[in-house]
Amino acid sequence: MPRKPEKMLAGKGRPFTGKEFLESLKDDRQVYINGERIKDVTTHPALRNSARTIARLYDALHDPKHKDVLTSPTDTGSGGYTHKFFRVAKSREDLVAQQQAIAAWARMSYGWMGRTPDYKASLMNTLGANAEYYGKFADNARNWHKRAQDAVLFMNHAIVNPPVDRGRPTDEVKDVYVTIQKETDAGVIVSGAKVVATSSAFTHYNFLGQNAATATTDPDLAIMFIMPMDAPGVKLFCRTSYEQIATATGTPYDYPLSSRFDENDAIFVLDNVLIPWEDILVYRDTEKILSFYPRSGFLNGFCFQGCTRFAVKLDFMAGLLAKALHATGGDEFRGNQAMLGEVVAWRNLFWSLADCMANSPQKWIGDAMLPNLQAALSYRVFAPDAYPRIKEIIEKIIASALIYLPSSAKDYKNPEIDPYLKRFVRGSHGVTYKERIKIMKLLWDAIGTEFGGRHELYERNYAGNHEDIRIQTLTGARRNGSLDQMMAMVDQCMADYDENGWTSNSWVNP
Repeated sequence: MPRKPEKMLAGKGRPFTGKEFLESLKDDRQVYINGERIKDVTTHPALRNSARTIARLYDALHDPKHKDVLTSPTDTGSGGYTHKFFRVAKSREDLVAQQQAIAAWARMSYGWMGRTPDYKASLMNTLGANAEYYGKFADNARNWHKRAQDAVLFMNHAIVNPPVDRGRPTDEVKDVYVTIQKETDAGVIVSGAKVVATSSAFTHYNFLGQNAATATTDPDLAIMFIMPMDAPGVKLFCRTSYEQIATATGTPYDYPLSSRFDENDAIFVLDNVLIPWEDILVYRDTEKILSFYPRSGFLNGFCFQGCTRFAVKLDFMAGLLAKALHATGGDEFRGNQAMLGEVVAWRNLFWSLADCMANSPQKWIGDAMLPNLQAALSYRVFAPDAYPRIKEIIEKIIASALIYLPSSAKDYKNPEIDPYLKRFVRGSHGVTYKERIKIMKLLWDAIGTEFGGRHELYERNYAGNHEDIRIQTLTGARRNGSLDQMMAMVDQCMADYDENGWTSNSWVNP
């Protein structure tokens, strides 16, 4: 039987420490890479440093330097404390505090880890206030709200159907998509696969849902639930580990991002997995599947966390680009200054959207508040365009300096190489050759390695299908009346005149 990792904290009324988090991952989960099953995800070279990065986040919850920014008392009656984003917000001040907590955690990975525990808090913090939305499973929602908040559980999610036979109706791809197989007294048995469950190898639980594009009338496909990662029949087939490649081919100096911030993505397979009734949120309810995004509160929340994390990442990218230009002497050129200014403007845009989400909240259920949806939807549309543009700017203005680099820090130890590097790869403005190379290797890891390439793909697709996110923004404007107001302004303008001239005395006719 799968275990409940939060039981390690029974009676403690607090989140995991970093050490406890790593211990909580030592179970019977089935994680595979390079043809072999990983025995311990906390020690395997494909995952160990990334797992330790998450452990540092948990340690920060207990560190007096960070605790006030990151934590607040629980609202579950446990008498403990939790990460601030695991509680539903009741005011603008709550949302501002949550934003600060999200940013503080994001800065610990410089924005490079997007699926940290606070990401899925964007759903778990809604389950208490919005429990009735889940109908007969309302008690399940309340229970999971408490469990997640009390321990600050780390959850991944698997929402998107695999890119297999997407041109066919979903009910014709039941051999691939997650489908209900049968009911039992104990629960429901499901089988199928989901796309790239990011960070799933070192999470406690998975939320399995459906994305907005899953329009189906087949109740066999209409299910949402939460399950432990060591549930029998759950299998993760990991993509290549950039962390492992970095460790095998270089040093932290050569791959400072790949070697510790790699959120491994996995093909997520369920082979006749039993989901107990108490872990189900939606069952055979196709209408609930379609209403989940606009009514669950998750959309507002994940955009809030995502935009804040993205803004932190752009802080890092803008600062790194500025340092790279300075190290090469390229910061003196007007064109380069203009391009750096554009990157700063993108950075300012996403901080402004995140600030708007916090400072202009919308009333929700009872006294609960959600981040501003209009700003959230704008973030979804523009972030996938911003990141590739920033990468393009870097490639244009840093140019060959990105690859005018020695192979490894080991080259410094060879007296036949090092003097030449010192002379020919020196930095500008007094920047030493080792500092210049260090900056450029960091920048190359950010945009040029497999890790960097994966991040461009991630940021392009993080928010969803590029058409859907635009259509959903339009749908939101139609539903909240703002599009009508925009058209009413045009009508007002057109009422000022007709084919005979001005219709009021404010202007003089010809």
